[in-house]
Amino acid sequence: MSTPVTLTLAHSPDPDDVFMWWPLTGKIRPDGTQVPGAAGRPVLDTGRFEFRALPADIHVLNRRAITQGDLDITALSVRAYAQVQTRYRLTRCGASFGDGFGPKLVRRSADADRIAVSSLAQPGVRIAIPGRETTAFLLLALAIGPEHATGDRFIEMPFEQIIPAVARGEVDAGLVIHEGQLTFVDAELELLLDVGAWWKEKTGLVTPLGVNAVRRDLDERFGAGTLGQVGDLLSRSVAYAVERRAESTEYSLPFALANTDRGRDGARPTLDRVDRYCRMYVNDLTVDMGETGRSAITALLDAGARAGVCPALSPIDLL
Repeated sequence: MSTPVTLTLAHSPDPDDVFMWWPLTGKIRPDGTQVPGAAGRPVLDTGRFEFRALPADIHVLNRRAITQGDLDITALSVRAYAQVQTRYRLTRCGASFGDGFGPKLVRRSADADRIAVSSLAQPGVRIAIPGRETTAFLLLALAIGPEHATGDRFIEMPFEQIIPAVARGEVDAGLVIHEGQLTFVDAELELLLDVGAWWKEKTGLVTPLGVNAVRRDLDERFGAGTLGQVGDLLSRSVAYAVERRAESTEYSLPFALANTDRGRDGARPTLDRVDRYCRMYVNDLTVDMGETGRSAITALLDAGARAGVCPALSPIDLL
């Protein structure tokens, strides 16, 4: 019997990413360890491949793809893909798109008179962001003007720490992603700007946020046809998870709870809220982004390149 080909499947620990991959990896805990027993084993026939789950903050995965490029399969911000497009190939499945909504810039209610959209360009306004390579920050830069999206007033921090930092007044505003788009109200924060809604109003397009990518050299490393086989398995995993939405959502809940615990503040997520969040970002475009998704990604990254905030994009060859 031949030795299985082990592929690392890296994803963020937010519920919609976790939702998609358990059919291939088996169910894991938020710390990355395997759930014991049958639940910890893949439910799909993965053939000659074994998929090893690696949950990590999207900022970490973006930086790792840019600086090392060692992960076989990884979640990426759309913005980060522009920097690794020669090394990685986007998959048709697994992407997150918002239709008229997206990452949200929030502030304390007490700061409503001091912090407004018109003040975001001011040098003294401190904004917490989930990473400079995230799509959320690209959208914010386009919204406020790229000339105003530089300097140390933009403070990078893990996504789950942004809401507590705003609530404690350590920053003037925070750009929230993942389930924080729903939970910021529990920390008595209020919406300042929805950058996904801004993009929809500006272009009429869906907002591309997260994508999944596979190393382009898999055929060279593991034989002709490997890329196609892996792409098919990834698609089957997403479809399987969507067909079993209740089970997938329940599996995602401990990750949402762990994110809240790491943030040291905020209301405890409920199954209903996690379901609502997953329905926002696990949809038909997640199963297959098609031309709608490809066009939106191209438009956003082309806008970023024209503004000088990301590299130019080559034509996208979806796997």
